[in-house]
Amino acid sequence: MSDFDREPDQEKRIEMMRAEIKKLGGTLSENPDMPADLEEAFLKQVLEYETAESTSVLQLLQNAGVEVPPPEGLDDTQLNAKLWEVINRMATLGAYLLNTNHLSDRALYENLYHDSLREEAMLFPENPGYAHVIDLVGSGSDEDQFTYLKYYADEDYRSSWAKDWPGDPMPEHEDPPFDRDRHLPPPPF
Repeated sequence: MSDFDREPDQEKRIEMMRAEIKKLGGTLSENPDMPADLEEAFLKQVLEYETAESTSVLQLLQNAGVEVPPPEGLDDTQLNAKLWEVINRMATLGAYLLNTNHLSDRALYENLYHDSLREEAMLFPENPGYAHVIDLVGSGSDEDQFTYLKYYADEDYRSSWAKDWPGDPMPEHEDPPFDRDRHLPPPPF
């Protein structure tokens, strides 16, 4: 039980949490229209996030007993089964994938194994209100933006992008070569 939970007065709890967030280097704006219960819940989540230890999705998978072998040692059938085991187990840990249809199963598994699952992340498997989302075209790189525009962006987004960035190449739209995303476990939001 934290000191905040011991304080019976809600206003004092909120002020204590605000002070702790400030001490951690955070800044918060005041919203007088926000109900105190909502503000208190929000501040608790901010503090939970700011004081949590980072880990990786791979570490949590391994802690849960899921083996994630190197892709080189798996044939296509084994890799497909392992990929879906990992994807479904990730969701139970609060980690979700987006925009994977441009990658083959092998390319996706290789990305997960060598990169995405190893990145530091803040995960709260016990709290379904949190989600860690791994967007396979979300790095902000030129290559990812090009892939997003080619396979995932709708015409409104593509038109807006072309208007805002007239010097950027605009690829012809293509349907992604794979159909996986609609089967992925969705984030809770």
